[in-house]
Formats: sequence, structure tokens, C-alpha cells
Amino acid sequence: MQRHPLRKIVRSLLLGVLLSLSPALAQAACSFTISDLNFGSVNLLGASTYDSTATVNISCTNTDLLSLTYRICLNLNAGGVPATGSTRNLANGSSRITYQLFQDANRTVPWGSNTSTGFGNPPQVNMLVLPGVTLNATRTIYGRILGPQATAPGGLYTSLFSGAGGANFTYAPLALATACSNINQNPTRPQFTVRANVDRTCNVNALPMNFGTHGVIDSVVDATSSLSVTCSTGLPYTIALNNGETGTAPDQRRMTRGNQAVIYGLYQNAARSRVWGPAADQGVGSVGTGAGQTFPIYGRIVPQTTPSQGVYNDTVVVTVTY
Repeated sequence: MQRHPLRKIVRSLLLGVLLSLSPALAQAACSFTISDLNFGSVNLLGASTYDSTATVNISCTNTDLLSLTYRICLNLNAGGVPATGSTRNLANGSSRITYQLFQDANRTVPWGSNTSTGFGNPPQVNMLVLPGVTLNATRTIYGRILGPQATAPGGLYTSLFSGAGGANFTYAPLALATACSNINQNPTRPQFTVRANVDRTCNVNALPMNFGTHGVIDSVVDATSSLSVTCSTGLPYTIALNNGETGTAPDQRRMTRGNQAVIYGLYQNAARSRVWGPAADQGVGSVGTGAGQTFPIYGRIVPQTTPSQGVYNDTVVVTVTY
């Protein structure tokens, strides 16, 4: 008769202990911050690569009496600018440039998201948090912009990662879910901004001009060459040609050999009626399109006293002002 109450008391105590253990699985709280990712100034006219990084800061506190292991899933979606397929974008008004985010310093493993699977998988972080301890960790986001993206006008391009379209970090006890695709608990959306400043700039390439071989300069000798200029979309520019190494005017340039010279001129038009020189009213102007623009150069040697035989050269400096 004395044993039945004791059994009931023991069972009640055991049930009370089991109930106190179950809430412990939710007693770790994690917070996150992300630094901005700034590519700085980029020149996208050529095939250059621009890299930058941001840092994810993780802080988890265990307020329970048991050690807890949590799996944290660091989902990054498209950000504030819609993606193009699996590629993220930065925006300046209606203009776009593309970039990508990676998990590794070699930029080979994309940083993805469970909800935007076209970007790939998100990285995961496992954290064992001891009772009464706050544990901190970091993870690096590796960004890359690839050129050329020459049609993009110059200016500041940004994407704000905020809300459901930005970062969505989730976490849960490792014992409950082993794959990030199954972890939707504790959604946290830290904000950060990705930015790049696209330079308003120009590139220029020039082909040599060859007047050929002549015995006596007793008639007009013509030759042509060309310049290719690539400038940022919408950027006005002007091309000037100096008078060469020893010339005195656009039509009085000098190809030299020692102290002897052949006089020649450079012109904007095939009729050789508009000189191409260094003065403000002697240049050729245009507006950049992001693609190469070709400008012919017309050369002329007029009849003159023929100097001694040999090779005569001159160097003309091309200046693009924008």
C-alpha cells in the first residue's frame, strides 16, 4: 500500500524533467551584420576584372544549460536590382552592369540561396555554442565584376540588399535539420549595399601611316591611316593631333632623318582641306557609344626639294579630351 504513491511521485518527477529539456532547443539566439561591398572605380571599356569583399559577422548566444550546435544558412538573393538569369546586377537609373558573389577567394563557387536557386547553394556555418556563452564568427563574401561592359554610362551603380529579395539568414539546431534546403527557421534579413563607380573614360588606338617609297618628291603623295576611340556611352570627347616632334603647323609637320626632313600634313577629310591639329578648332569631336568609333586620318606630302635617300619618320601624339 505504501509503494503506489511513491511510484506516482517518481513518474511525475521524471515527466517534469523531460518537459524542461524540450525548450532548450530554442535557447540560442543569433544576430548578423554585413559590411558594404564596394568595388570602387571601375573602367569597363576593356576586359579588366575588379574584385572586392564584404564581411558577414555572426554572433550566437546560448542562454540554456546545455551545449547547442546550430546550422546557419547564409542565403543571398538578387538584391535590390532584378537578376539576369544567374547573374546579379547593379543599377544606375535604367542602366545596368553585371557582377557576381562567391563563397571562395578564387571566385569559383557562387554564393546562392535556397529561394533563388539559379544563383547556386548558400554557404552554411555550424556553430557549437556552450551554455551561457556568446560565440562570434565571420564569413567573407567575394565579389567580382568582369569587363568589358562598355555600353554602361559612367556613374554610381548600386544594389541594396534589403527585405525578402536581399539577405535571408536562417538557422536551426543541427539535430533537427541537416540540409539548408530544410532550414527556414529564424529568418533574419541584415542589410548591406553593393556599389561600383563606373569611370567616364576613353581608350584610343592608332594605326601607323606609311607614305611608301619614292625617288623624287615632284608630285603630291597621299596616304591614309585611322584612329579607333572607345568612350563611355554618352560621353562627349574631342580628338587632337599635335604637330609631331619638330613640326610647326598641322600642314608643316616634319618626318626627319638626321637634320633633313620631308614636310607633310594631316587632315580630317579626303579632300585634305581641313587640317587636323592641336588647336581647339582643329580637332574632331564625337560622343561615346561604348563601342569603338573609327576616324580616318588623311596624310599628304606636297612637292618639295627631295632630301637624301633613307627612311624618314615622325611621331604624332593623339590627345582625347573628355
